[in-house]
Amino acid sequence: MSGKKQKPFLIEQIEITSAAAEGKSVTRHDGKVIFIPFAAPGDIADVWVTKQKQSYAEGTIRRLIHASPMRTEPKCPHFGTCGGCKWQHVQYNSQLAFKEEQVKNDMQRIAKVDVGEFLPIIGSEAVYHYRNKLEFTFSNKAWEEHFDKTNPQRIPALGFHVPGMFDKVLDLEVCYLAPPLANLIRDKVKSYGIQHGLSFFDIRQQNGFLRNLMLRCTSENEWMVVLIVYEDQKEIIEAMFETLAPEIPEVTEWCYVINGKKNDTWSDLEVITYKGKGYLQEKMEDLVFKIRPQSFFQTNARQALTLYQITRDFASLKGEETVYDLYTGTGTIAQFVARQCRQVVGIEYVESAISDARENAVINQLENTSFYAGDMKHILNDELVKKHGRPDVIITDPPRDGMHPDVVAKINELLPDRIVYVSCNSATQARDIALLDTNYKVAKIQPVDMFPHTHHVESVALLHRRS
Repeated sequence: MSGKKQKPFLIEQIEITSAAAEGKSVTRHDGKVIFIPFAAPGDIADVWVTKQKQSYAEGTIRRLIHASPMRTEPKCPHFGTCGGCKWQHVQYNSQLAFKEEQVKNDMQRIAKVDVGEFLPIIGSEAVYHYRNKLEFTFSNKAWEEHFDKTNPQRIPALGFHVPGMFDKVLDLEVCYLAPPLANLIRDKVKSYGIQHGLSFFDIRQQNGFLRNLMLRCTSENEWMVVLIVYEDQKEIIEAMFETLAPEIPEVTEWCYVINGKKNDTWSDLEVITYKGKGYLQEKMEDLVFKIRPQSFFQTNARQALTLYQITRDFASLKGEETVYDLYTGTGTIAQFVARQCRQVVGIEYVESAISDARENAVINQLENTSFYAGDMKHILNDELVKKHGRPDVIITDPPRDGMHPDVVAKINELLPDRIVYVSCNSATQARDIALLDTNYKVAKIQPVDMFPHTHHVESVALLHRRS
């Protein structure tokens, strides 16, 4: 293909054939795959091709001629703009089928290994209102394309960033992934800011007072508010909290952070607790987990419990095993299996997460857990094995990028009897499984849907050591 930039063009009355990665669907034209967002397999549409590469193209639906039977009416007024729910226009049973097929395809195309048993995907009982953590951004100018572009105004906004636009914030009417109380809290905070003349942040000019708002809740409907502001104005913050706290009794934790940096990250900053303990507690089975403002915790607690139970079941512990839990986070999985084995060794890069893991182990009276913070490929070494013994079982739950090749090599050297690989990205899971194939066979795989209306899917794989 020549290096000339290809002009956009229209393809009329073409069928969308299948689902693809990242919530997109695909069709084919002149031997080239075209990726299309917010489409559904079975749609007949006019497609406007906006970008062309050597092996693929990208496009958008210009006119929907015949709607796929998989389609349903999106519930959210922001669908197609927010970017959070790319599959809300697709019936939930079809979403599950797409996700299950994605995991299968990754195993076939990338891992190229035989799978003993591929179990049906486990869907989420709650398909709306399931998120226990929401992060919103203040802006002194709502995204103008959501309003009147011919008469843009500096409308204060509190909502989500528009995908691909760091300085554009969509002012939210409602988020259906959030519990209803989250929408109420967001609206009350925004209204208070407007009524009291508090400035909303200008990300380009780097000025303004109200910057971000994070909300967390537990299954028992206890809530935490973390307000992130640009300047240290304690009296203003406390006046807001004093006004709002009686109106929202479910909020037990009122916290704030002063962030004068040029970016929105605040996990390295001090969190000041104005009212409450400064943390929430989530109960799962008979375990309790302390959740601080910066703590990592699965955002769908009910499905997280299912995921952890599957992981424990796959590990098949008899009581005498040494278990290594790689990428342990705050130690949730480690503590779920601790009472079924001799000892658990958890490793995680983030030091604050390991602090949480150790504290939670004390709360849960677990004396057979050890947690280490540091780079996985350096911590998982001969000295650690000498101290704790060779692992009988390895549980690994890496980030989306999967495991570092050095970590995979070390697992192949340690040769545990079983590996339980929990993944939020079945493509990198498949890549790592291929690297383990010489020594391990895949006994079974269980996909779990943690995030309805998004393209994300969790996959739990059980690997047995080859005899």
